[in-house]
Amino acid sequence: MAHVDLCSGIGGFALGFERAGLSKPVQFCDIEPWSRRVLSKHWPDVPIAEDVKELARDPDRNVFDCDILSAGYPCQPFSVAGNQKGAEDDRHIWPYIREIVAHKRPAWCVFENVYGHIGLGLDQVLFDLESEGYTSRTFVVPACGVDAPHRRDRLWIVANTDSNDGRHISSTKPSERETRLEYRGGGDGQPVRETEQIVADTVSPRSQARQSDRLGNQHGSQGDQGQSESSSSEIHVADADSARLQGRQNARDTSQGWAQRKEQSPRRNKRTDGQNWPVEPSVGRVAHGIPKRVDRLRGLGNAIVPQIAQRIGETIRKIEEREA
Repeated sequence: MAHVDLCSGIGGFALGFERAGLSKPVQFCDIEPWSRRVLSKHWPDVPIAEDVKELARDPDRNVFDCDILSAGYPCQPFSVAGNQKGAEDDRHIWPYIREIVAHKRPAWCVFENVYGHIGLGLDQVLFDLESEGYTSRTFVVPACGVDAPHRRDRLWIVANTDSNDGRHISSTKPSERETRLEYRGGGDGQPVRETEQIVADTVSPRSQARQSDRLGNQHGSQGDQGQSESSSSEIHVADADSARLQGRQNARDTSQGWAQRKEQSPRRNKRTDGQNWPVEPSVGRVAHGIPKRVDRLRGLGNAIVPQIAQRIGETIRKIEEREA
């Protein structure tokens, strides 16, 4: 698959997806000069842009066609270590990423951010993805979830679209599965394509069924197929809100689950020395004589864990192979 990687950092998404056998990067973008030098060293033939905002000015011309788009967009607007200004922060670039997604229509989107994003800004991201025809699922997977010797809780958002205008640039022809097109009352009148193979059910009938118990007193006859169009519209809106709230709760539950597993693991408090995580020599933050020490610290601090991206990539690849 063709992969466009925005806010690329030092290439964690590209490395993980390549290890998974999922995709090859066709375009990077990062605002840090040092990160761009690292990318050009390891992927010398891949073009590197400098600013997501500039790409979003004309995505059709500035951004390569792609099957999968990823971004570890800036965490400062949401991080508890900052002022948590959210959309008021100058570094908030999600609207620009959404603009690119809307124009390029990749089949898959994968995003990463800090845990604080759950309580600030995540609802808007999920709403925007849903508005563009994507179903999404959120996860909290810490670095210790892939046996790293530190926790590093991070939020991961995986989104997929099966709409007719979705593209497959370099993969095989999409399978001609039986699908159902249905108009939802109260919307913009556009059909929503629904299949059995989706990442999450944020707008599907299965989501409505799961949420019906929570909405029972409020909407009563949600499951009645003979309900009026206006009632269907109200339930759809309520389900979308409930699904986004449930996504936030799922993310918190996932984080608690990882913490519990780590506590019960017989390998707790032990450094691993396997293939993916060799024991590294201790390097203090005040060490002298290390080339580009500040750049390296910043690069590592902003980097994603490629082993987690690899797991996500392997799952996406299995879904694509099953549906091909």
